[in-house]
Amino acid sequence: TKEAKGKGFEGLTFRMQVDPLDCQGCGACANVCPAKEKALVMELLDTQMPEQENWEHALTLSTKTNPMDKFTVRGSQFERPLYEFSGACAGCGEAPYMKLMSQLFGDRMFVTSATGCAYVVGSSTPSFPYVANEKGHGPANSNSLFEDNAEYALGMKLSIDQMRRQMAAHAEAVVASTSDAALKSALEAWLAEGDNGDKTRALSEAVVAALDATAETSDDIAFLKANKDALPKKSVWMYGGDGWAYDIGFGGLDHVLASGADVNVLVVDTEVYSNTGGQASKATQLGAVAQFANGGKRTGKKDLGAIAMTYGNVYVAQVAMGANEQHLITALKEAEAHHGPSILIAYAPCINHGISKGMSQAQLEEKLASECGYWPLWRYVPELKAEGKNPFILTSKEPNGQLLDFMMGETRFASLTRTFPETAKVLFAEAEEFCAQRYAKYKHLAEQ
Repeated sequence: TKEAKGKGFEGLTFRMQVDPLDCQGCGACANVCPAKEKALVMELLDTQMPEQENWEHALTLSTKTNPMDKFTVRGSQFERPLYEFSGACAGCGEAPYMKLMSQLFGDRMFVTSATGCAYVVGSSTPSFPYVANEKGHGPANSNSLFEDNAEYALGMKLSIDQMRRQMAAHAEAVVASTSDAALKSALEAWLAEGDNGDKTRALSEAVVAALDATAETSDDIAFLKANKDALPKKSVWMYGGDGWAYDIGFGGLDHVLASGADVNVLVVDTEVYSNTGGQASKATQLGAVAQFANGGKRTGKKDLGAIAMTYGNVYVAQVAMGANEQHLITALKEAEAHHGPSILIAYAPCINHGISKGMSQAQLEEKLASECGYWPLWRYVPELKAEGKNPFILTSKEPNGQLLDFMMGETRFASLTRTFPETAKVLFAEAEEFCAQRYAKYKHLAEQ
């Protein structure tokens, strides 16, 4: 427990409290802990059981207002996660993304999870990691089928939009007829900026308070009261892996991106069908060994981001939490604020990769992947075109020449050198050329 430092933290202390009974034992948190004297270290469970009482006490503490901008690396971590203790594998690269998203948008977030790891880790019956905050607000998670996740989310978004149009019509009717100044003011503010993600919750709560306080009655007021849950703007996210987004559900995903609807997509790219045994997908990299590609995949990775960029009005970003946390947070903020389709493609290390350093180093693996040019970080921001600026922003620096070293640190690549050494030489050389050409393409786009 330490004194909290920074403006707005006066009189407060900070504690990172472990729940020993829900720890998965992966060690990822201890490995990324930035403190000079490690605040988090791995110890045997039976030595840590006294912390259980501290954990239970921590749950009784009041929620503090975050004095920082939540769209910063430090500020985001003062927001309560509304996704906790998932059913993911220890060290999973997917779960940290949804945990962060729940901190940024969780109190008004709708999530449709494609069948697979994305759904299983969020619905491991009887456990359910999505939780509500002290006001009862939290992510709403649902699942249809593997192949129609995008269409399912689009239908959800269209129904939400229809409801909000009805709310706006009734709000306008009340504004035109009411003599209650407080109610009129609250509704006018909501009509003006109720779709602003940063303001929608406060504006909606002000409307609810004014509706509860007014002595006036009408059908329009009754409708608004009965449907007050529809006042905050909902953040709709379709969430799934590369098996869904690159392969089986790509037709639906492409349809939704082309629709122009204000939906958000998070693709957690493990480059393989993780949940069903490690089969190759179109996201699998050239030279990787996977089921149905036992002799190494012979084609390069599909560039889903480049395909999405061709529409021009779609916000696109390729991100990796362990490589650049602020780039990820900036991309999430821009994507959610974008009035139209947005898609984030997030690198997610998986147990199927056979990382030699172990899954406790998944965040480091993301950093290495970015630095060597295996996973470049970039954003395509359509709004910049209206300002006369280049919408493509390349964040990654020139590759450091360690691509082959990175690949040899994972069994999915290294095993090919043992089973088919001559083939490995050819495919890995092709993979190096493929990654170099892809980075050169991104660099060219950034310099236009």
